[in-house]
Amino acid sequence: MIKRAKDPVCGMSVDRNKAYKLDYQEGTYYFCSKRCLNRFREKNKVKLGETKSCQSCKKAPFYKNKVFRVASILMLLVVLSYFFPLLVPFRKSLWDYFKIIWWAVLLGFLIGGIIDHYVPRKYISQVLARSGKRTIFYAVFVGFLMSACSHGILALSIQLYKKGASVASVVAFLLASPWANLPLTIIIIGFFGLKALFIIISAIVIAIITGLIFQFLDKKSLIEKNPNSVDFDKNFSIFKDIKKRFKEYKFSLSSFAIDAKGIFEGAVSLANMVLWWILIGVGLASLASAYLPKDLFQQYMGPTIAGLLITLLVATVVEVCSEGSAPMAFEIFRQTKALGNSFVFLMAGVATDYTEIGLIWTNIGKKTAIWLPVITVPQVILLGFVANSIF
Repeated sequence: MIKRAKDPVCGMSVDRNKAYKLDYQEGTYYFCSKRCLNRFREKNKVKLGETKSCQSCKKAPFYKNKVFRVASILMLLVVLSYFFPLLVPFRKSLWDYFKIIWWAVLLGFLIGGIIDHYVPRKYISQVLARSGKRTIFYAVFVGFLMSACSHGILALSIQLYKKGASVASVVAFLLASPWANLPLTIIIIGFFGLKALFIIISAIVIAIITGLIFQFLDKKSLIEKNPNSVDFDKNFSIFKDIKKRFKEYKFSLSSFAIDAKGIFEGAVSLANMVLWWILIGVGLASLASAYLPKDLFQQYMGPTIAGLLITLLVATVVEVCSEGSAPMAFEIFRQTKALGNSFVFLMAGVATDYTEIGLIWTNIGKKTAIWLPVITVPQVILLGFVANSIF
C-alpha cells in the first residue's frame, strides 16, 4: 500500500517513498520537489547540519514526471490517429483546443512565476490574521495573487487557519483562489474570451458575500472558533516592506539574472503542479467534443434550472483539479452556449467538492464544513441562472 503525505509548502499529495524527505525538529516532512524543500528550509532557517536525513540530491527520472506521462499519452493517441481513422476526430479536437489556450497557459505560468518569486507568503498570513470586514476583501485580493493549484490552495488555507487566521477569512481566501487567481484568470480568458470576466467577477462576489456571512455566523457562535493564536505582527507593514525591498534592490545584470532564474523556477514549479491537470482536462474535453452526441449536452446540460442542477451534480461527483475543469467547462459552453452551466461546473468544484469539505470538517469543524455548501450553492445557482439569462 502506498503511503502518502502532504507537501507542507505547495500542498501536493506525494508518495512518501518517492518524495524529497527532511527530518527536522522531531518530525519528518515530505516534498514533491527540491524547490519546495528549499523553500521550507529558507522559511524555517534550517541548516544542512541540523537535519538527520535528506533526499534532496535524489532527482526523480524524467519519465516519472506527471506532465511527461500525460503528454506522452496524448502524443501517442495523436500518432495513432494517423493509422486509425477512429482517432482522427480526437486529434482535430485536441489541436483546436491547443490553438485556443497555448498562449494563455504560457502567460499564466509566467505570471505565476512572477508572483511566486516576488510575493512573500508572510504577506498572506499578515493579511488573513487581521480582524474586521476589510479582512474579507484583503483575503479575496490575496487569493487573486495566488499561483498554486486548487489542492495547494486548500492545504495553504488550512495552514493559515492553524496559524490563527479567522474562519471567515480562510473561507473567503479559499473560494477566491481557485477561480479568481491571476494565472488561471488568463487561462479562462483564453477559453471564454471577455465572457470569462463574468466568471471571475462572480467568483469574487461569492467569496466576499460568503466571507461576510461567515463573519456573522462567527459572531453568533454558529461556527467553530479558531483556537490557534493569531500570528500577526502589528509593527509589520506590507507597504513599508515593499518600499524597503525596492530601495534595497540593486538594478544590475546579475540581479536580473537571479530574478529571471527565480521566475523561471516558479513557473516550472507551477507547471509541474497544474499542467498535467490541464492536459487531462483538455484530453477529456477533446474526447467529449469528438465522440459525445451534441444533443446529449443540450438535453441534460442546457440553459435551464434542471440543466444547472445536473451540471452541479456532475461537477460534485467528478474529482478534477480546478485547472483541469476549465477545458471541460468550456466544452459545456461550446456545446450548449450556456455560460451559466460552465460557471456552475467551475464553482461547484470549490463549493461542493467532497475532498475540500472533508478536510475542512477534520481541520476546522463540521459546522464550517456544512455551512460552506449551504451558503455557496444557492449563490452559484443564482449567478448561473443570471449568466444564462444574459448571455
